[in-house]
Amino acid sequence: MPSFDSLFNAFVTILVTIDPPGLAPLFLAVTRGMNREERNQVSVRASIIAFLVMALFAIAGASILSVFGITLPAFRVAGGFLLFFIAFEMVFERRQDRKEKIGDVAITKDMIHNIAAFPLAIPLIAGPGAISATVLLSGSFPGFGAQAALVGIIAICLVITYLVFVLAERIDRILGQTGRSILTRLLGVILAALAVQFVADGVKALIAAP
Repeated sequence: MPSFDSLFNAFVTILVTIDPPGLAPLFLAVTRGMNREERNQVSVRASIIAFLVMALFAIAGASILSVFGITLPAFRVAGGFLLFFIAFEMVFERRQDRKEKIGDVAITKDMIHNIAAFPLAIPLIAGPGAISATVLLSGSFPGFGAQAALVGIIAICLVITYLVFVLAERIDRILGQTGRSILTRLLGVILAALAVQFVADGVKALIAAP
């Protein structure tokens, strides 16, 4: 069974890459015109779809890499750089602009019946950053018990995301534009530190490899 530190690190990494507070205003935007019951249905469906996608990568991440001949240390370095780029976007608020553009496209093209799958589940919740983080973490959670723990952490993060969607109007009103901006930047700094650690671990493993 993984240590508490490993579990907590996985929880923070996944939650920060999903960024539920940053998704709250986007959720309100893509579900505008819906009543509370319809929004709740979209929240549930989006959370379930995102969970299934991320759980798949948590369980089969190493196998997917091996099919392409990619070693875990190499993916740690590449994934770490990707997460650092996402952290950079969060700190300088570029990620929010990109997500808002994705949301606007979805409203005009897919309309309400597809919103839960796109853009909410993919790519806003289970986006490249969250999926990369999940694959990276799967390498540190070998064995059935450890993988089950990682899937459990993903489930907890998505329950939190679901609750944020349910309370989106209230959270958006309490935080406001300034509060969201500060929180997103803080989460970005944390993610940057985690990304550097992933790169450092990957480089160390590559150097030690025969």
